[in-house]
Amino acid sequence: MPDSPPDSVRGCPQAAEVVRTWCALALDALGRAREEIDAINVYPVADGDTGTNLYLTVESAARAVEAVFDGHATAGPASHPTLPDAARAMAHGALIGARGNSGTILAQLLRGMAEVLTAPTAPSDHAELLRQGLRRAVASAYEGVARPVEGTVLTVATAASEAASRTPGDVATVARAADEAARTALAVTPGQLDVLGRAGVVDAGGLGLVEVLGALARALSGAPAAKGAPDGRAPRARQATTGTVPEPGATEACRPEPAGGTGTTPAFEVIYLLEAGDAAVARLRTRLDALGDSLVVVGGDGLWNVHVHVDDAGAAVEAGVDAGRPHRIRITHFGSGGATAPRTREPAQRAVVAVVPGEGLAGLCAEAGATVVATRPGEPPASGELLEAIRRAHAREVVLLPNDPELRHTAAAAAEQARAEGVRVALIPTRAAVQGIAALAVHEPGRRFDEDVVAMTSAAGATRYAELAVAERQSWTMAGVCQAGDVLGLIDGDVAVIGAELAATAETVLDRMLAAGGEMVTLVLGAGVPGAVADRLERYVRDGHLAVDTVVYRGGQQSAPLLIGIE
Repeated sequence: MPDSPPDSVRGCPQAAEVVRTWCALALDALGRAREEIDAINVYPVADGDTGTNLYLTVESAARAVEAVFDGHATAGPASHPTLPDAARAMAHGALIGARGNSGTILAQLLRGMAEVLTAPTAPSDHAELLRQGLRRAVASAYEGVARPVEGTVLTVATAASEAASRTPGDVATVARAADEAARTALAVTPGQLDVLGRAGVVDAGGLGLVEVLGALARALSGAPAAKGAPDGRAPRARQATTGTVPEPGATEACRPEPAGGTGTTPAFEVIYLLEAGDAAVARLRTRLDALGDSLVVVGGDGLWNVHVHVDDAGAAVEAGVDAGRPHRIRITHFGSGGATAPRTREPAQRAVVAVVPGEGLAGLCAEAGATVVATRPGEPPASGELLEAIRRAHAREVVLLPNDPELRHTAAAAAEQARAEGVRVALIPTRAAVQGIAALAVHEPGRRFDEDVVAMTSAAGATRYAELAVAERQSWTMAGVCQAGDVLGLIDGDVAVIGAELAATAETVLDRMLAAGGEMVTLVLGAGVPGAVADRLERYVRDGHLAVDTVVYRGGQQSAPLLIGIE
């Protein structure tokens, strides 16, 4: 890219290749720095995951860029992605994969830069293109953060942009100036934010951005460092301050307090992608800002990434439902002691990680203390996502509930990797969300680990499950031939009933399941299913089975209009 003709910047294959190289180098740099960044993470919450979140955000961006190159490769040797192709993919990948506060801000920085790189009016000079891209990146990031704080990644990004704007020369020179200015700005963050000064560390998100900008400078120099090779610099966390990186458990004294000085912080981190219009998102910002703190809403063109720390996770998700269509919901419970529990880096003794199919169930499980991985139809979580959830749970012992038979091998791979990292993991082979709910209901952290796992496994195993689905096409089933639009009643995974209407088909399914006995019926309503359906089924169970109780949850799942559990 540095040596290509200036007027060919948008269509130049070499320019797209620079974006690809940048993503690869940034991912490599964050991979090597991840543990160091995690160790100095004391703001806004000392939960030790900033490095991991930044790595996962850039990993998603890099994968999206690689997918663009792979797509062109299948079109023939003469087909190459352009700079707008690669920049657009990078920004989109970062947006949908953004994790945590810093990862979400980084995604918006990349999006702002991509807006300039993909614009028809973009300057033809590479150096000016980078200057304008960095300026737009910073402006976008400040727009996305509800309450910007200096001494953070925003300060580092601003310094980089300002240095780029006043530096003459070619694009490599401008990138090096931005990189050096970012490092200088990072070094003074302990004096700008009290919590950093007390801990004797620089800002973790800022350190991550320094790694990303350093990767950009190396990519634009035309001589990127070999993968995994050291770059000759001292660790930034120690180089930038006279303090040392805190040991695990040493950051409680540095925990930031909210403006009111009550010493309490929200209990949950809630993150989701949201499909919504600009006006709805503006209202959502106001609503979430009143619910909690660390609010970052980034994105545009109908797709947004929402991040907030709140005490009421369900209310935060409900606000998203009112604004549009939330999905890929991730809810992390910061500590089992509730909102007023001390936030230390010391791992909890035990945690539960649960995969659930809807925002209602995500909120329910999170309020029960579980770390949640929310899914949507056709997008099952990868083993890396489950491993990340185990790490986020930050516990010595973890019970993993996949709640889907198709995730058996994926969950096993994540559990095996976590065990290799020193976490004791028990995988309970739950096959449905209702089995996971039953397991969570008997979870007792105070019991011995083995006893708790046995009790949860027994509760899940004693729960028969069914789901009501709508046939998409004509097909043969174990209950006969179904037509598109028919309601299918699946019991323990097999089609047992074919009907024309949801409630009537559910009644038939309940009759068959309760014929073998049962004490409790759990109904989980899917997205758009009226409450009248649950009322009708509750009456049906009460009239026909006097000794059976019924509990109803609004799960919000897209995959099935109704889930049923029988205990």
